[in-house]
Amino acid sequence: MADIYQPLRFSNLFAVGYHFLQRQFRSLAVPTASYAGRTVIVTGANGGLGLEAARHFARLGAARIILACRSTERGEAAKADIEQSAPSSTVLEVWSLDLCSFDSVRAFCRRAEKELDRLDVLLANAALLSLDLKMAEGYEVQITANVISNFLMVLMLLPLLRRTASKYNTETTVSVVASEAHFFTRFCEQNEPHIFNSFRPGTYMDERYANSKLLDVLVVQELAERLDASSAGASPIVVNTANPGLCKSNLFRDIHAVGQFFVAALTLLIGRTSEQGSRALMAAVDGGRASHGKYVDSGKVEDPSFFVLSEKGKAVQKKVWDELMEILEGIEPGVTRNVTQATA
Repeated sequence: MADIYQPLRFSNLFAVGYHFLQRQFRSLAVPTASYAGRTVIVTGANGGLGLEAARHFARLGAARIILACRSTERGEAAKADIEQSAPSSTVLEVWSLDLCSFDSVRAFCRRAEKELDRLDVLLANAALLSLDLKMAEGYEVQITANVISNFLMVLMLLPLLRRTASKYNTETTVSVVASEAHFFTRFCEQNEPHIFNSFRPGTYMDERYANSKLLDVLVVQELAERLDASSAGASPIVVNTANPGLCKSNLFRDIHAVGQFFVAALTLLIGRTSEQGSRALMAAVDGGRASHGKYVDSGKVEDPSFFVLSEKGKAVQKKVWDELMEILEGIEPGVTRNVTQATA
């Protein structure tokens, strides 16, 4: 069992903490790249970083922005808020998306295939953090929302992203929001025969959010490799993970009171505003080929956790990928072929 706890050695924790503080105080430039004519999807766009990222896309001239929200009522409020500062040419639409429901994800993606003539950016920002004992679609709720549903959406939208890249001779982008929390998990489930089924309520719940973000990093790395292999070179779709750092947001609203107090005190001292955090997400979206398959931390490509870089991590990455693809095939038969499918 020693290898499970290797990532949490004191020396590693000290190094991670030091680098976290360095990155937390890194200055983040206001994004300036043009999105004129482009179509963007932002999940979790009704508040926090998602709302501010959508506002940036509108300010930068995106032609069409899909605000993908679990609550369409709050999505409409976000839309009205953005429209006050967005160019009049930007079309904002609120679409329903509940990452705790596979049916909702499939309906969302099918609507995108039907109604969108192009898709240039998918910013998978929505995430759930909870210490409650909850299940959704047969898996622990954070694993369902933050991992399985996220990549069900990504894979279902790959054909549209490919067609856009081919038709407009451009690179399209998928950026999945990660977290430095992935450094701080022991990932005790890594040696289980079936990793996804081992994430159950009551087992290491304090690490579950960090587990989900670690899985996001591993899956994106593997997805990037497979997209390149299927393209016989550089994939026209750039995929990466983005860490916005510690930000003032509603992410921690469901944790216990002591945890909320600690987080509130820390964010008061060093936390970024939602707008500042959104700049880190925009930097990942703007990262281009240099960010493909990479972890973009506070606006720059950085090394992910020690575990991700280790030989053990590389082996677990393949295992996680295989398990996830089997799960996704069970949800939407044929969806995994989208990874290797040629442009339609």
